[in-house]
Amino acid sequence: MIELKHLRTLQALRNSGSLVMASLQLHQTQSALSHQFSDLEQRLGFRLFVRKSQPLRFTPQGEILLQLAEHILPQVQQALQTCQQPHQATLRLAIECHSCIQWLTPALKAFRQQWPQVLVDLRSGVIFDPQPALQQGELDLVLTSDILSRNGLYYVPMFDFEVRLVLAPDHPLVFREVIVPDDLDQETLLIYPVQRNRMDIWRYFLYPASITPILKTVDNTLLLIQMVSARMGIAALPHWVVGSFEHQGLIVTRTLGEGLWSRLYAAVRNGEQCQPMTEEFIRSTRQHACAYLPYVRCT
Repeated sequence: MIELKHLRTLQALRNSGSLVMASLQLHQTQSALSHQFSDLEQRLGFRLFVRKSQPLRFTPQGEILLQLAEHILPQVQQALQTCQQPHQATLRLAIECHSCIQWLTPALKAFRQQWPQVLVDLRSGVIFDPQPALQQGELDLVLTSDILSRNGLYYVPMFDFEVRLVLAPDHPLVFREVIVPDDLDQETLLIYPVQRNRMDIWRYFLYPASITPILKTVDNTLLLIQMVSARMGIAALPHWVVGSFEHQGLIVTRTLGEGLWSRLYAAVRNGEQCQPMTEEFIRSTRQHACAYLPYVRCT
């Protein structure tokens, strides 16, 4: 009646919000996906979602099947991996923050010393939207600053970190005692390739003050630092990203307002947060960050 592919398709539709985006995520044509839904709804005898709704709305029956997908798919994926690697524990990890890799690598080394039997699989370095893969059982843990609602995930707080303004040493804002949103109105803000509503400086500093600077995307940290140093723009990043460059005198950092703080979480599937391997990874990683990173708060 209903197959695993249907459950995966429902999750993709919920995560993407439209048939167009779901078809891209599943590498299918929109017409093929639409036909799949129509055929499934005809066999089931009820609608799964409301066509042409903005935002997309699922029917009560569709919501029930989504809950089934969140429960079944991770178990299937975990069982398949256990069959493939019965003697090797693997922690499949992804990070959303472009800058976490700077401190995560030595933290992973410390974890492996305590758990040498665990293979840590850091998936594709930096991924900007890995939480759907975590939902579907393709990952075991994601480091993120974003909490998504109604998604079957559990978020363990790691630590709070300060997002600091990054400037060229001769930038006029270097001499401001307090940086306010209006100071950035005519600036070019260099950002990683993410939606602006996922950036802390936008959500908590600029948007509440109705300030919209020029945004320029840069997908390479070294290039971003070079551009800031050359007065081609400013940036807002955690200090662990830019600390070595500040020490070299290429850039300087300043506090935004009274301090712009964000929280890093370890996201896992709900019910798996108490697994010994997961608990130890979170504990040792948090401990390493709190011991070695400046401008962080640990609770």
